Amino acid sequence: MGAEKNGNDRKGSENGEMKNKRKRRKVVVSRVQKLYKTCKLVFANCRPGVVPSMENVERVKAVLDKMTLADVGLRRNMPYFKSTVSSDRPPKITYLHLHECDKFSMGIFCLPPKAVIPLHNHPGMTVFSKLLFGKMHIKSYDWADNLLPESTPNANNFDRYGNTGPRLAKLKVNSKFRAPCKTSILYPADGGNMHCFTAKTACAVLDVLGPPYCDPEGRHCQYYYDFPFADLSVDGLSVPEEQQSEYAWLIEREKLPEDLTVAGALYSGPKLE
Repeated sequence: MGAEKNGNDRKGSENGEMKNKRKRRKVVVSRVQKLYKTCKLVFANCRPGVVPSMENVERVKAVLDKMTLADVGLRRNMPYFKSTVSSDRPPKITYLHLHECDKFSMGIFCLPPKAVIPLHNHPGMTVFSKLLFGKMHIKSYDWADNLLPESTPNANNFDRYGNTGPRLAKLKVNSKFRAPCKTSILYPADGGNMHCFTAKTACAVLDVLGPPYCDPEGRHCQYYYDFPFADLSVDGLSVPEEQQSEYAWLIEREKLPEDLTVAGALYSGPKLE
């Protein structure tokens, strides 16, 4: 009877140790899964034009700031990052779709050297862009309608670009970025809502859009031409010469840029649940 009791005690002790080990085991959550869960929470109650609280913006940014190429299953030697054309046309860009719902989207743009995503807008959106590797030049603008007088610009010189008139914008960013670097954030009316990406080397950008583009809801991706401020004169509008480089005239493109080719590819990184 005594031996049987000791045996039961040992079994109980072993079972207790196994339970403790299971408790000590940490469930490893991938960074991209953590990003997905964070975005799902942050954008749950957001609407177009409504910016998440600064606390929530920082929550998304904190996850993105730590993300690397390996976190999304990419390698520098993948074919997405190699130019396949030798002409003067910018090379093809590859887009990897991670997630999209009516609240937010997640995706990765893979750019070979010299690839360009032309100047375009993000209507009513808050956008996070994380350069995962490589070097890229970013040029961005915000509208500067508050500087314009009631008179409209004389747009005769721009008639060939379409029926929409030029609109004044202020330069927000015009710099080169090299990974690793902090996440860039733009807002519906600030932070450089219209931007252009130019790959100086092969690079990858992870984008989070809240909410995503949606034509039926008026969130159309509009592309633009930009022209120097000095190319157009407006009665009553005066900007000191030394500040004129900080402004430009933007005109909507009536068609998608002919030199832009974006192909979709299957995302093969950690799964989102």
